[in-house]
Amino acid sequence: MVPRALTIATSDSGGGAGIQADLKAFAAAGAHGTSVLVALTAQNTVGVTAIHELPPEFVVAQLDAVFDDIGVDAAKTGMLFSRRLIETVAAFLESHRVPLVVDPVMVASSGAQLLEDDAVDALVGRLFPLATVVTPNLVEARALAGVDAPRRELAERLHDLGAAAVIVTGGHGDDAVDHLFDGSQHVEIPVERHDVAATHGAGCTHSATLAALLARGESLVDAARGAAAAAS
Repeated sequence: MVPRALTIATSDSGGGAGIQADLKAFAAAGAHGTSVLVALTAQNTVGVTAIHELPPEFVVAQLDAVFDDIGVDAAKTGMLFSRRLIETVAAFLESHRVPLVVDPVMVASSGAQLLEDDAVDALVGRLFPLATVVTPNLVEARALAGVDAPRRELAERLHDLGAAAVIVTGGHGDDAVDHLFDGSQHVEIPVERHDVAATHGAGCTHSATLAALLARGESLVDAARGAAAAAS
């Protein structure tokens, strides 16, 4: 049976990130991809010019449609944008528990703000406790932890906030390494860094691949290694 991976995120009209990148990553990792859109963006590789939030009841209708018929072996969340969307998604997932990757998308690579200020507490308080693993980049991890610290310390702090496991990804900073902490062990996963400007969507590809590999039944460490390779 082909594993089923669900992305709950936002459309990227440029095709490089968001739902579009997630579905490509699912397919590349051997999973059937399904999607629940929470918002639409007018977006390309250099910027986000508009965001249109979808009604919570329509988000729930999409979730019901996927879970009731196709089923979900693992899911990921991406850009959720607002407090009400986060609370809507969290309320549904609380009663439909599956392996869950939470990618706390806060700022686009272009610099555009993708998470409203009052939504951060909801992201941490409602979604972190449901997550199998959260996957912030270095900038997001520092913002969520409230300190400028090495990846190891950031991962520990985010674990203390309620996440079962944390991967602080290695696309930013001096050291090209994903740092995984599952509450008991630290694992550093070297990543290949390329001297190119085309990094748009790398975080989406990483978290989606991670979800697909978890849907296939791989361990968190093995899935993290596979996600690091796919995002490099």
